[in-house]
Amino acid sequence: MNWGKKDIPSELVRELSSGYGCDLLSASILARRGICEGGEIRYFLEDDPRHLHNPFELSGMEDAVDRILAAKEEGEKVLVFGDRDVDGITSTALLCSALLKLGMDVAWRLPTGNDTYGLSVRAVEEFAASDGTLIITVDCGISNIAEARRAAELGVDMIITDHHNPQDCLPEALAIVNPKLKNSRYPFRDLAGCGVAYKLAAALRFALKSQFYGHNVCLFNTRPVNDAYVVEIAKLRNLSVIDRLEETIIPGMAGISDTRIPAFLEGQSIFAWDVPLQKKIFAKIFGSGVDIYMLDLSPQVADEIPATAGKSLLRIKELSRIARYGGGGELDVLVNLFVSFVHKKEKNFDADDYGDLQLAALGTIADIMPLRDENRVIVRTGIASLMKKPRPGLSDLLFKLEFSGRRIGSTDISWNLCPVINASGRMGNAGKAVALLLEENPQERDRLADEVISMNEERKKVGEETWGVVEPLAEKSLDTYSGNMVLAAGDSIFRGVTGIMANRLISRFKVPALVVSFNENVATGSFRSLRGYNVRGILEQCADLFIDWGGHDFAAGFSLTMDNWDTFLERLKRAAMTIELGSLEDEQTINIDAELPHEYITPEIFTLVDRFEPYGEANPPLVFMARALKIVNIDLVGKNGAKHVKLTLDTGKHKWPAMYWQAAGKLKQDFDLNDTVDLVFRFSRNWFNGMETPQIIVTDLKRS
Repeated sequence: MNWGKKDIPSELVRELSSGYGCDLLSASILARRGICEGGEIRYFLEDDPRHLHNPFELSGMEDAVDRILAAKEEGEKVLVFGDRDVDGITSTALLCSALLKLGMDVAWRLPTGNDTYGLSVRAVEEFAASDGTLIITVDCGISNIAEARRAAELGVDMIITDHHNPQDCLPEALAIVNPKLKNSRYPFRDLAGCGVAYKLAAALRFALKSQFYGHNVCLFNTRPVNDAYVVEIAKLRNLSVIDRLEETIIPGMAGISDTRIPAFLEGQSIFAWDVPLQKKIFAKIFGSGVDIYMLDLSPQVADEIPATAGKSLLRIKELSRIARYGGGGELDVLVNLFVSFVHKKEKNFDADDYGDLQLAALGTIADIMPLRDENRVIVRTGIASLMKKPRPGLSDLLFKLEFSGRRIGSTDISWNLCPVINASGRMGNAGKAVALLLEENPQERDRLADEVISMNEERKKVGEETWGVVEPLAEKSLDTYSGNMVLAAGDSIFRGVTGIMANRLISRFKVPALVVSFNENVATGSFRSLRGYNVRGILEQCADLFIDWGGHDFAAGFSLTMDNWDTFLERLKRAAMTIELGSLEDEQTINIDAELPHEYITPEIFTLVDRFEPYGEANPPLVFMARALKIVNIDLVGKNGAKHVKLTLDTGKHKWPAMYWQAAGKLKQDFDLNDTVDLVFRFSRNWFNGMETPQIIVTDLKRS
């Protein structure tokens, strides 16, 4: 393997450290990973939910909330329709739980058995026949054009919440909430489906408790600039800025009627900071005969945030953690103050939010969403809440998986909790997991948890059997598809594991992989990609052949009738010839985040390692390098033969246990007892017999 450590300017490291209040080592890691802007850095250094984006910045959110509240008032029957994977299961449980707490008549449904992905016409018709009037999709729906049309014919309204890539033609729904919609003003496009469901639940809670829901307010400020004054106003709706006005005026040169100010403020509630001062300045600009009625925020905010008492906006900006990352002027400080004040006064982040974030964290991790921007807050906060007080259903699974009472990280969730929940969907009964997450009776939850875990064991068995079929088929197909992709298809491939098999194939062959299950007259496939290749391009070329299709840039799926299979294969062969993959050598280079001197290799390093959690997509675990560490002990370990090496490394002040997986064959050749070695590694925690021990996981090493 190649070792690579990016050179970074020392001035940049010092600038990040002083500007954002972090230590030099953290600043160097941020710089080496290209995280140098305040808007990105805040999500590595902050945990508070107030750093989450406003849900009402999502298009269609207020329409969705209004329709749900109307359904609540009228006692309408509502259906939440989700998907069968972890993201869909957690989204369904999250939204159902939120609606049930509002006292609504809620049912839920997911695809079962060999049902195709997404909402079906049959599900719409059966719900309408039971006098249902509102369907809310979660983690699906953006491609359900025919189903939305059928719902409209039957008098059933649809709200679509989804995060998959929209196609050119959108369903005709009452509201579509999706951060990937074209022309969306939402600042982050990569929420999971359960992230979008959480936003809807949070927006509903805000609507029910806030006096500001559905109302516009204006935040007003004036400031001097040279011989003139700037009048700046932000118009907010549901605490989200929807418009701004800025006028630069020289006193005596224009009357207020000559400006856009009266029209902008007409009919609005107006708030300002230090109203006596604002009125005094306003009189200087337009004369004492002009007055605007404003409410003074400063005393109210000081009651909730005492540190602001008696301070100007500029002074507050110097003290504000939010302003540290966003820059901006006095008006931006006023907007942040107002939003923070409302959240604090109205207690907008409550126990329900933290419980919902547990589910949102699971779906975000399971759906391999990039752990950047607000996904970091969702996952960090969700995991912290999970460790503190897991919600029913999750608590039962954690207990049975022997994770109760111990530290949990994103890797633990990805490798242990998510596969168990996912197994219910893969084995054709995702409803078991939803029922577990919604069940109130402890005895029934215990039974459901056992069933879900049992389905995971069955899934493992089926997966191993299917791999024996899939691997040789894929290897044989490599030449057929110009060496650029592999395909495994057949009626002996279990549909529930096509995604898992495709992921294993890309690890095995290092090219995009397609795994297809035949069931009667329908072929259902999972497409996975790597090395920068977007599979959407291939699927778009075949869209006319599909019953349905959709997904993400590097993970997608489809179904088609067997009548179209041969045509699909021909197009696939032609498309494969045009696939251009990124360099394989890049994937074989170990990117090092920092070189550590011996005195840094102490248990205290976990303070930094934990700060960069959660790890996963777009934020891999920190990789360190150290030189001249002495191997003072070696043991060979492994259940079926000694495949792995356990080392003890002397760093001077500490002796560290270190695991070097699949390295038994390198002993005596690449390293030996009492050798001094340079190594690339990451830090980990080993949990055994109720004891947590820090350890090193070796990625590569060589004699010094």
